[in-house]
Amino acid sequence: MSKGRMEAFSDGVLAIIITIMVLYLASPRGKTPGSLVPLIPVFLSYILSFINLGIYWNNHHHMLQAVSHVNGRVLWANLHLLFWLSLFPFGTAWMGENSFAVWPVAAYGIILLFAAVAYFMLARALVALHGKDSVIAVALGSDFKGKISIVIYLAAIASCFLSRWIACALYVAVAVMWLVPDRRIEKTLAG
Repeated sequence: MSKGRMEAFSDGVLAIIITIMVLYLASPRGKTPGSLVPLIPVFLSYILSFINLGIYWNNHHHMLQAVSHVNGRVLWANLHLLFWLSLFPFGTAWMGENSFAVWPVAAYGIILLFAAVAYFMLARALVALHGKDSVIAVALGSDFKGKISIVIYLAAIASCFLSRWIACALYVAVAVMWLVPDRRIEKTLAG
């Protein structure tokens, strides 16, 4: 089957997720700049989630450029990814509205972890469909970034109960690691 419908559906779902997430940003209760201070945690959690969703959208797009078609297994793997991404507004709001309290930060990490696992599974499903010598397989290689992201998220969730700020720093570290789109795919497609 063609990959076009899956790509268009995924783009639409991600646009809706971002729209829902921004609706959680309430206006301040006062008229002065000081009335923005209580909203800082909400805005910071929104920024982190927006960046993460942008990273998923960007890398999802790059990954689909390296494949020619999809099958049922890939469609389900993609829905699995979209399920976890759809929980970003919930995790973002809970974490931000509770000023990065331990349990909301841990729950946010669990959402990040399972989204990373789902993305990894989608990549593996695409490689299995196209073969070990395919463009996608060559571009992803051993997928060290995908694997290390999962390990860092696990460490962040565990460290959350020692220091929620260490956990948040690890969440940011993974985002920074993925901020630049996956050049392996661009290089493989260009070569």
